[in-house]
Amino acid sequence: MRSSRAELEMVQRRSAQEHAGTASLDPDYLFRSHARYVAAIAHRLLGRDQDVDDTVQEVFLIAVRGHSSIRDAQAVRGWLARVTVRVARRRLRARRIRGFFGLDEASAYDRIADGAASPEQRALLTQVYAVLDRVPCDARVAWVLRHVEGERLEDVARLCGCSLATAKRRIAQAERLLDEAFTHD
Repeated sequence: MRSSRAELEMVQRRSAQEHAGTASLDPDYLFRSHARYVAAIAHRLLGRDQDVDDTVQEVFLIAVRGHSSIRDAQAVRGWLARVTVRVARRRLRARRIRGFFGLDEASAYDRIADGAASPEQRALLTQVYAVLDRVPCDARVAWVLRHVEGERLEDVARLCGCSLATAKRRIAQAERLLDEAFTHD
């Protein structure tokens, strides 16, 4: 049976598209194309420069093990964001435990702000992250995703792996604690 030229071109095009999709799932490509994105999320969630590199490494170790389960190359960015949130949440919990036993070093949040930020903005952001250190991890993560990363509520819920109502409660809890801290100062 002879195939028409149009059918062959369609098969070749689909084959090229499939190859492009698998190339975007290649671990080296994943790292090169998404490491900055993962680092930015980790930096804002954790608030510390010294924790970011280890978090990025851990996220991409997980990505190397699990990237074959991703069927849609377009879903990679969202998947990496969810992995980053989970890793950052674990690190925040471990930090809290170390702090409870006096094994964690004091945080310096002066570098969290953008270089274009004014000294007042830097000081305010440092205060906000100092208060966030006292906020429960799940509430902190949800609040940062919503108010620092600018994620929609639905995306916060998806990234945190919880319902929309739970995401809203967590954000509200963090907001209450931040309000209390700034109204009593």
